Amino acid sequence: MRFSPETAYYLNQGELIDAYRHFGAHPIKDETGEVRKVRFTVYAPNARRIDVVGSFNDYALGAHPMEPLEADGMFGVEIPGNLLGEHYKYAIETPEGERLYKADPYAFYSALRPDTPSVVVDLEGYAWGDDDYLRQQATTPPYQTQVSIYELHLGTWMRKPDGSFHSYKETAEFLVPYLKEQGFTHVELMPVMEHPFDGSWGYQGTGYFSVTSRYGSPHDFMAFVDRCHQAGIGVLLDWVPGHICKDAHGLYRFDGSFLYEYDDADIRENEVWGTANLDLGTGPTRSFLISCARFFMDVYHIDGFRLDAVSNILYYKGEPDRGVNEGGIGFLRELSKRVFAFREHAILAAEDSSAFPKVTHPVEQGGIGFNYKWNMGWMNDTLTYFARDPIHRKHHHDELTFSLMYAFSENFILPFSHDEVVHGKRSLVDKMPGDYWQKFANYRALMGYLFTHPGKTLLFMGGEFAQMHEWKDDEELDWHLLEYPMHAAARRFVRDFNHVVAHEPALYERDHDPAGFEWIDADNAEQSIFSFIRRDGRGSELLILLNLTPNVHERFRVGVAREGTYRELIGSDKEIYGGSGLYNGLPIKSRPHPANGRPQSLEVLLPALSITVLRWEG
Repeated sequence: MRFSPETAYYLNQGELIDAYRHFGAHPIKDETGEVRKVRFTVYAPNARRIDVVGSFNDYALGAHPMEPLEADGMFGVEIPGNLLGEHYKYAIETPEGERLYKADPYAFYSALRPDTPSVVVDLEGYAWGDDDYLRQQATTPPYQTQVSIYELHLGTWMRKPDGSFHSYKETAEFLVPYLKEQGFTHVELMPVMEHPFDGSWGYQGTGYFSVTSRYGSPHDFMAFVDRCHQAGIGVLLDWVPGHICKDAHGLYRFDGSFLYEYDDADIRENEVWGTANLDLGTGPTRSFLISCARFFMDVYHIDGFRLDAVSNILYYKGEPDRGVNEGGIGFLRELSKRVFAFREHAILAAEDSSAFPKVTHPVEQGGIGFNYKWNMGWMNDTLTYFARDPIHRKHHHDELTFSLMYAFSENFILPFSHDEVVHGKRSLVDKMPGDYWQKFANYRALMGYLFTHPGKTLLFMGGEFAQMHEWKDDEELDWHLLEYPMHAAARRFVRDFNHVVAHEPALYERDHDPAGFEWIDADNAEQSIFSFIRRDGRGSELLILLNLTPNVHERFRVGVAREGTYRELIGSDKEIYGGSGLYNGLPIKSRPHPANGRPQSLEVLLPALSITVLRWEG
């Protein structure tokens, strides 16, 4: 076997962006397509000896030793026979005589937990049917389109009657029609890379190139993505490139040295999560991770990534006092360049709670290179405000208005994610104050505010039908709640609002442009009423009013700049949404009665604890 010195050079420079083609277990076929042997290649520069041990040789040391290749630190061997489906590990002997049994870092499949070996698999042979989707996606920037993301944990969205998991393909059968009906444009999967412990939710992975075997095979996952794409739904992956779990078979101390992690324990050991931080400034680590992103876009047609814990990459251990991590920033910039070179209109979103500047600015303009960032400040302020008793909201009015001071400083996604409905934080609807009816009224106003505030949107599964309990990570969602009218009505409200957004460019076309937003009245704290305008670039204009007290205003006057007729598009107090039935049924004509500093005004019915959206019709 040979391993090109040029390839080794790019690996060590952090520029080998298709390392998955060189490393791992690759079936080699004859002219008829039959697998005749498998090539195993691994990078382990500290190893004295490596054996491939597996189910095909009874895990016997010495049966299939790997030979050092020309390139320093590379080992390889070709093993005759069709080994598809066979389990294997690398038995690595260190100079100190320690023997480590490691899963393949570049394995494309893994044994079902609690087993930890890698599995030889052939990724070829799936017949994709998403060409039309990919062509359309290649011409459509996400900035100017509706992006409504449904965050999903595959193991707990829906289960079989016996409590076992659905496969990727089975989930797609139920999920794709559901997402289409509900109006979501993307599904974001919590980590599907192989991980040993269900309770980690995938955030402590061991198989970066291996879709978890919990839900089926690589081809099953291809079928899942394909089915989504054929329905026009993008697929995003939650990804953790900053730190690794310390399980013995994983990347941690892979060859007895800290090959992928920091040597310095002070910045390596992440005590909060019990993990080890990766040294993102080194070439092999960068090549490994950038190749991982490329792999999922190339092999699985993934549309983008949400990067977990980005502040842990921007700063050492996520702590600004420790200083900026230049190696981490360099990695993120290189990742950005490589992702967008491969797919121009991919989504690369940062889950970042820091105030680090220019996270979503292009690299060539001095930015980090993401095109989206989760707006954690908006999420915290909004949920804090809505959790307050309405009688106290007037004293905290700025918790809703403050976000517009910085809403256009980055390209934001507004996230109500899984993190907000676990660990005693309560579900979205249960955070709301008041009695049963008032909780749902507040919830609908909250959902309406999510969809009308500038920015793209993300909602964790179950939030669309107001699941009453927190997310339970060991069982499916409480689907039985849809038998209750208020929960069924909540789902209908989210569905209808998603479809309103889809048909109203004013609610998505200028999400990142201050020209698309204007306050009418940001200062009506006494009544806890918020009024603002959303507009597109072609003259369409929507008037949004939030009344966040239990008081009904039958003839509330609001100023408008444009003379004409206004019609209610959607109102959260309609009976079909579980409300009391108050709404503006007839078009409203503006009058030359100045209000809010504008020459025209409307008299609008504002129900209690509600959101109302009116469209200017000229």
